[in-house]
Amino acid sequence: MMRKRLTGMGVALITPFTDSGEVDYATLEKLVEMHLACGTDFLCVLGTTAETPTLTKEEKRNIRKCVINKVAGRIPILLGMGGNSTHALVDEIKSEDLTGVDAILSVVPYYNKPSQEGMYRHYKAVAEATELPIYLYNVPGRTGVNMLPETVARLANDCKNIVAVKEASGNLEQIKKIIDITPEDFDVLSGDDGLICDIIKLGGVGAITVFGNAYPKELTQMLHLLQEGNYAEADKLNTMFADVYRLLFADGNPGGVKSLMSYQKRISNNLRLPLVPVRSEVADAMLVAMNKLDQDLASL
Repeated sequence: MMRKRLTGMGVALITPFTDSGEVDYATLEKLVEMHLACGTDFLCVLGTTAETPTLTKEEKRNIRKCVINKVAGRIPILLGMGGNSTHALVDEIKSEDLTGVDAILSVVPYYNKPSQEGMYRHYKAVAEATELPIYLYNVPGRTGVNMLPETVARLANDCKNIVAVKEASGNLEQIKKIIDITPEDFDVLSGDDGLICDIIKLGGVGAITVFGNAYPKELTQMLHLLQEGNYAEADKLNTMFADVYRLLFADGNPGGVKSLMSYQKRISNNLRLPLVPVRSEVADAMLVAMNKLDQDLASL
């Protein structure tokens, strides 16, 4: 299969819910259209930000189909498919119809805390289950374990369809080492909104963002400036975004971005248990930060 290289501004797409708790497919389609109109480079579907652990198999299947049908091949789709049972994940990859999916994003197995050898064998089995490109996802804050650069490099060298990593360790020294020791065509994407500029300057090729759900046009502009090497202008935008970045994660993700997008009147502020909306003081601070950001952007 021909690989579509995913670079620039990728969005970890939220899942909107109705007030009765059902997936709001009409709003989901509107959000996809917004991203297409704003120049978003690719969509990450059914990742952490989508509240995927709270979705049923049927809902995940329907969300995937909804987004694929609406995108209609106009931008690439990166599909989240992960788990802490290798056998179950391999079965899922083999059994699902992945037509329209350009690559798979697969998180390091969580809760059971595998060793580096366990991570290697897990991802090798995943890679052998499909011809689709595999994007590793390292997020120690959620999984409880950190995938080391040496393990990433070993997988990149041994598995031809393991082509990239979404790095959310927050460790720039580790990320630089990954870039240094992996093959030249192996891609590193930022998984931390606040570190996008730093990671691109180190040699990263893009980001999978939360903030981009709410400000896709503006964040796409920043990513493209970074890709062009215009760091000064990109840094100006990044500084403007800083307060909102911080508040997005003050009470966890995607509570923060759903609060922000509800203020923008793009979605209803509904989450699925065990996730709940952010505290009122965080929501109030978000509104202030959003209004200031909008004023700053209008002055450009």
